[in-house]
Amino acid sequence: METDSLLTSSAKIIHNNSSQTILQLPVQKTLDYFKSSGILLFRGFGVDYEQMKAFAEKFSSRFVLDKDRPIVDPRNKYVTLVDPGMHYVSPHCENANSPFRPDVIWFCCGVPAAQGGETLYWDGVRVWQELDEELRQLFITQKIKFSQKFPAADWKRFLGVGATLADVKRTLNGILGLSYEINQDQSISLEYVCSAVVKTKYGHQDAFANSLIAEYKNPRGVVTFEDGSPIPSTVINTIQQLMNNLTEVIPWQSGDLVMIDNSRFLHGRRSFTDRRRRIYSLLSYMK
Repeated sequence: METDSLLTSSAKIIHNNSSQTILQLPVQKTLDYFKSSGILLFRGFGVDYEQMKAFAEKFSSRFVLDKDRPIVDPRNKYVTLVDPGMHYVSPHCENANSPFRPDVIWFCCGVPAAQGGETLYWDGVRVWQELDEELRQLFITQKIKFSQKFPAADWKRFLGVGATLADVKRTLNGILGLSYEINQDQSISLEYVCSAVVKTKYGHQDAFANSLIAEYKNPRGVVTFEDGSPIPSTVINTIQQLMNNLTEVIPWQSGDLVMIDNSRFLHGRRSFTDRRRRIYSLLSYMK
């Protein structure tokens, strides 16, 4: 396995120099690279979404379905297209506004955009290290609260065909930091309190790895401090400016596969106008 560093972060590119398929890569060695790097870009393997799923199965205990993304193939129901639309996507960790944050985000490039559309990423460990002391103390002492409302169709998609309100209660009861209410129309109002600073799955480093920026800008979601007080826009703007300076880019090529540690790295994307762009995604928990 020949590797290169990807830009300035710890992320690595794994090149295919022996005409092997991605399914022939050694699992333990790949896992070791992933644990130390946090992002792996596999290039030259010509991966399609079916191979992405087969490769991910070597590392994953289970997959989860994103409620907002279109399923590509009913036979591979966990493989979806990435976020709908062609707009810029702010820094976020997948499902970090809920207690259901997956361990790994998998992306596979079918067709890159002719211009723009690159996936962006940010090392939450670096972001935390470079935040000024005043902001670090703020987020050490104050947790944040995400408030969301899920229509019945959304939670039924997330929990699976045939899910009932009894399944909702079984899933949500007893989760630390989570409170919820079932509304008359069977929608669910959910509040989730957590720290903006998390320990990485590998290495247990402090990382500013969350969905604060994305949810602050999301008209369908609300994020505040735990006591319900607003997070000042000056705080958000300071964090955004720092992250702008730490932005890393994945310049997609057809057949690329990317594996992202969702406990450490935030991701997003540049806007684009090319409707042919096809990036497939998969969410999983590690074995």
